[in-house]
Amino acid sequence: MQYIAHCETPLGGITLASGGESLTGLWFDGQKYFGAGLCDEPIEKDLFVFGEVREWLKIYFGGKQPDFTPPLSLRGTPFRRAVWEKLLLIPYGKTATYGEIARSLSEEFGRKVSARAVGNAVGHNPVSLIVPCHRVVGANGSLTGYAGGIERKRRLLEMEGVFQK
Repeated sequence: MQYIAHCETPLGGITLASGGESLTGLWFDGQKYFGAGLCDEPIEKDLFVFGEVREWLKIYFGGKQPDFTPPLSLRGTPFRRAVWEKLLLIPYGKTATYGEIARSLSEEFGRKVSARAVGNAVGHNPVSLIVPCHRVVGANGSLTGYAGGIERKRRLLEMEGVFQK
C-alpha cells in the first residue's frame, strides 16, 4: 500500500508519500517527476511519519536547521541511492557542485562518474528538501536544474543564507 498526504509551505503545496512507516516521496505540487514511483491509487491517510515530516518542514521553513531526519526509504538504482546519500551530507547553508559529487563517487566506486550522471540522479530525487538536492549547483555556483523550479531553488538557498536576498 502507498499512502499520501498534503501540506502547505511558504513555497507552495507539497505532497508526501509513504509505504506506512517511512517517507518515500516529497514533491512540490506540479514539479517535474511529481509522484514518480507512486501507484495509480494511493490512499490519503495521515500517518505518524507525515506528522514528523510536517514538524521538520515547520522548523525548516521557520529558518532553522532541523535537528532530526524523518525515517526515509529511498527507492532507486544503487547509483541513484549513492548520489542521494551524498546529498544528505551537504550541510544546511552550504552547496556542492555536481562535479564535486561525481569526483567523490569516482573515488568510492573506483571508476569515473560523470557530473551529468550525478545531475540525472539529483533530478530524480524522490524526497525534495529533506534530501537537499536544492543545495547542488553548477561548477561556477550557478543555479541549474531543480525539479521544483529554479525560483524555488533560489528562495531555498536564500532562506538557508547561501545567497543574499
